[in-house]
Amino acid sequence: MTSPKAGQRSAGFTLLEVLVAMAVLSIAIVAVFELFSADLRVLSASDDYAAAVIKAEAKMREVLDDEKLTERSWQETSDDGFVFAGVIKKTAENRTEVLPVDLLEIDLTVTWTRGLKERSFSIRTMKLVAKKV
Repeated sequence: MTSPKAGQRSAGFTLLEVLVAMAVLSIAIVAVFELFSADLRVLSASDDYAAAVIKAEAKMREVLDDEKLTERSWQETSDDGFVFAGVIKKTAENRTEVLPVDLLEIDLTVTWTRGLKERSFSIRTMKLVAKKV
């Protein structure tokens, strides 16, 4: 084996080049892991919202199917921690006063807590019902 002569450079990387490459690689790996963990948090939150929307739609269908729908408000909690708060009230009474129907506005708010955050959303619809004589 011959040793490199003065002014010649041996093939390979210096220790400084290897350290810089490892530092850049570790920064890139940390950034990728941060993106993955942020994605997992967003997926968890969207899963909660999807479950809440499904439960809210089912509760709204249950309310709309009620034959004796009248003005009222209520609140109930499901077994899995979702809180439903509903309000049914007459609306546009000046437009329906001469009609044989009332227009009811139905607001349903779903609230739940995951970790330390409380989340909620509301859905709203309307339904025509026969006036009570």
